[in-house]
Amino acid sequence: MNEPRTITGHRALRTAVRGPVTLPDDPGFDEARRPWNLAVEQPVAAVVEAADADDVAALVRHARSTGTGIATQPNGHGATGRTAGCILLRTGRLDTLEIDPVRRRARVGAGVPSGRVQAAAARHGLTGLPGSSPVVSVAGVALGGGLSWFGRKFGWVADSVTAFDIVDAEGEQRRVTGDSDPDLFWGLRGGGGDLAVVTALELALHPAPELYGGRVLWAAEHAGAVLEVYRQLTAAAPDELTLWFDLLHFPGAAPMVAVDATHLGAEREAKELLGPLDGLPRPLSDSRSVMPVSALGSITAEPTEPGAGLSRGELLTALDERAAGALLAEPVAPLLSVQVRHLGGALAQPSGSPHGPLTEPYALYLFGVPTDPVAAEAVTTKQRALAEAFPVSGRAPLSFLAPGEAIEKALPPAALDRIRALKHHRDPDRLFRSNFPLLP
Repeated sequence: MNEPRTITGHRALRTAVRGPVTLPDDPGFDEARRPWNLAVEQPVAAVVEAADADDVAALVRHARSTGTGIATQPNGHGATGRTAGCILLRTGRLDTLEIDPVRRRARVGAGVPSGRVQAAAARHGLTGLPGSSPVVSVAGVALGGGLSWFGRKFGWVADSVTAFDIVDAEGEQRRVTGDSDPDLFWGLRGGGGDLAVVTALELALHPAPELYGGRVLWAAEHAGAVLEVYRQLTAAAPDELTLWFDLLHFPGAAPMVAVDATHLGAEREAKELLGPLDGLPRPLSDSRSVMPVSALGSITAEPTEPGAGLSRGELLTALDERAAGALLAEPVAPLLSVQVRHLGGALAQPSGSPHGPLTEPYALYLFGVPTDPVAAEAVTTKQRALAEAFPVSGRAPLSFLAPGEAIEKALPPAALDRIRALKHHRDPDRLFRSNFPLLP
């Protein structure tokens, strides 16, 4: 494709779609193309904020006619920078949210964040499957499989999706279910955004009449004792109880250790299950209480504004003495946090998604901030050293992959072969470009 035709095609976007279009020579282009993770450089040819699903369909038809790829993001939490030459499609304006409390269903637009679904569902004693952050889009989480506070009880977030509204590579709008298109439905439930543009999804909601949760925080000197209790608790935890162990070192603060907990059930039962934590030294703080499902984001209090970060995820085959030694051997700095999440329960059961069951009992998540190139190198070196010290399986959930990693780390070989064949069949021209492409 020659350059004049490319430029002309991108300018023609303004007549092809009704939503805002930002081109490289427009004021605000750098801000428009910037992902939520400011550590990721995201080169794109244009940015389109779709007004609605009809706009998405018009954009796809335009992109086909100009031979341009489309990278879809509500805000770019999982951005990897693999967007050169693409039109960046922002779906934030696709913000429909409908709750059907009788059927226990939510129809969720592609731009709707998890916290908004939780707030709406909570009014009916229901919950979606939220993760730690209330500002991440439900569609983005589901396309990546999705780990949740309640995954031990209900499985992958994707397992609760009952239908997708999509625009396919031909620019046609379709509703995809397990009956109407079982292959595509399977691929969308955790295979990433490489097969279609999802404009909305239907999600099964779950009863949540009672919830108890919060964070208990101690000085880092108690990390060994806290870890030992954490290991005991997770060895016998019912599926309704989820526990995360955190080693934390924030700028300007002393190192700390925390246990984050949610219990989908009565306060009395939760307190009994979590009783061993009360036998530990006096904590710095304890936020455990009865809480609405709309307040889950307050447990870890993750930033809700864009920022720079470097992450690495792994799956642990055990939280044994070797793992405990690796966690406690030295301070976590220059990382801000080292987190171990308890998995198991429904996550280890058969799943109708590309990921399949998570047989590993724990997930490891390592996070640091690259304030400058030297700090970035120190963070990645520390992450690599820690990952090599743990008993890891070599896999990670798709939503835990970092820029530079490949989808082979997330999906089993048989599932990867199947979904790649689906990509070849449904999008042979590679119109759709996800954060972690299915094809090399």
